[in-house]
Amino acid sequence: MVVQTKLWWALMPLTFILHLDAQSDRLNKSTHPASLRGSVDHLFAEWDKPDSPGCALAVIKEGKVIYERGYGCANLEYGTPITPSTVFNIASVTKQFTAISVLLLAQQGKLSLDDDIRKHVPEVPDFGKVITIRHLLHHTSGLRNLEDLLVMMGCRYEDLVTREHMLNLVTHQKELNFSPGDEYLYCNTGYDLLAEIVARVSGQSFADFAEANIFKPLGMADTHVHDDNERIVKNRAYSYERAEDRSFKGAFVNTSVVGGGGIYSTVKDLAKWVNNFDHGRVGGPAVLTQMHQQEPLNNGQTNNYAFGLFIDGYKGMRLVEHAGGIAGYRSDILRFPEQKVAVVLLANTSAIDALQLSRQVADIVLLGTKEPADSAEKKSLLPSTGSVDPAELDALCGQYEFKPGLYGTITREGNRLSAQTTGLHPGPKAELLPETANTFLVKEDGSRISFERNERGEVIRLIFQGKSGAQTARRITPQHDPLRAEELAEYIGDYSSEELGTTYTTFVRNGELFVQHRRLGDIHLTQAPGPDQFLGADSLPYHFAFTRDTRNQVTGFKLTGVRSRNLRFAKRFETVPSALSR
Repeated sequence: MVVQTKLWWALMPLTFILHLDAQSDRLNKSTHPASLRGSVDHLFAEWDKPDSPGCALAVIKEGKVIYERGYGCANLEYGTPITPSTVFNIASVTKQFTAISVLLLAQQGKLSLDDDIRKHVPEVPDFGKVITIRHLLHHTSGLRNLEDLLVMMGCRYEDLVTREHMLNLVTHQKELNFSPGDEYLYCNTGYDLLAEIVARVSGQSFADFAEANIFKPLGMADTHVHDDNERIVKNRAYSYERAEDRSFKGAFVNTSVVGGGGIYSTVKDLAKWVNNFDHGRVGGPAVLTQMHQQEPLNNGQTNNYAFGLFIDGYKGMRLVEHAGGIAGYRSDILRFPEQKVAVVLLANTSAIDALQLSRQVADIVLLGTKEPADSAEKKSLLPSTGSVDPAELDALCGQYEFKPGLYGTITREGNRLSAQTTGLHPGPKAELLPETANTFLVKEDGSRISFERNERGEVIRLIFQGKSGAQTARRITPQHDPLRAEELAEYIGDYSSEELGTTYTTFVRNGELFVQHRRLGDIHLTQAPGPDQFLGADSLPYHFAFTRDTRNQVTGFKLTGVRSRNLRFAKRFETVPSALSR
């Protein structure tokens, strides 16, 4: 199944820690391939080994590949080295190809971006609110994410996932995460449906459409849409993860769902795709310009996600990027359109941070430096700050809930405050610098946290103002004392989801609450800050919020993940627990 990891722009929309947009427009015009080679190779020295997986790199400047190289091994069993012609699964980098396929059909008058998706895929339920193709393209549909649903229904990592599985889950979805257009929430389901729409409108499979209209015209001979999981791929890099002893183990990919991911390619071919944004052989200027257009949310707030592309800034320059990850594969294409510089990085181990490395390569090409901007430069970007009486800081400390399973924790360390995300999005601590008694700057990036009080002067919420807009979190009073076995017994029982067609059983063991699924095994549930709330772990890392009726009896729970919210499970009262523990 497609599993997106380390996608900081998607997985952590409320995080306190954001990448810095430093102010710099310097270009080192003396950079040339000879000096580039040594500096870039130094970055990848850790992976430039015959007994390690690694990556392939291409650097493009003014339409020319100025450096390309492979590092490490494509297949550890056979010792096959990685080269610029090695084929990788590019994961979510696929989305820009899905997006342009839709735009090409719109250009031909075969569909409209404002079409109700049920016009083309009538199996999608009628949620009482229109979801358009445009909503799918910009991740604003409100649909639940495929990968979350697969795990919640009991699928394991190695299970085969097909187009039929995807459509079946969409068909049975009962509710939306939110009203279409209200929020941005990264969603592979939406792009999987876009590939389905391309196939139905064009009369070809998505693979055949992309081959005829994108890959063949651009000469991308080693690129294909992998809609057959049994297909043999020549020169493929295999996928690896770190084992506990620091060796490597195989990471299995077994999916034929395409659109949100599913393309295999090389850095050589992707360099040709990057250059298409300048010469426009596929799509032409109008379509390529449209691909970079951002659509505001219903409230007018900017959405940084355009058409399969993130539009952002980096050190004073406009950055266009998309990265991806599935199993051990990692990928990133970043472009600086005004500087005509791009970096393509494809890796075959999850131990490689493609985002960081591609930025370090870009720094060398654009700025002539091996390292990102140092902390002194970051500090210089922060406005001057004030001071707050340390005695007032304790009133701000505590836990705040952004949404079920996502919390912000404010703590005091001496005369300083720190913020940290916990729950579904645990993150590192960030120091807060006071502006006023109720407003603080996040030291690492200059975003802002403001605290609001009621008429009695009690802090009741905080507002986090970051690059993605303002997010509000209400203050909560955590339930610190562990629940006793008798109290946990209220949750014991069988719970079923009509939407997912699956059942969970909760039970108490040694004074702890567990949930069991026939395929996932026993999962320990940890108390979350709010009442009746727990956090899963391991193969089920989701938020459980148990529900009660007017008689205060537990009647079910809502299961929430990062990209799928409030999946309803109803308690089956015909089953009576025989014991408090197992």
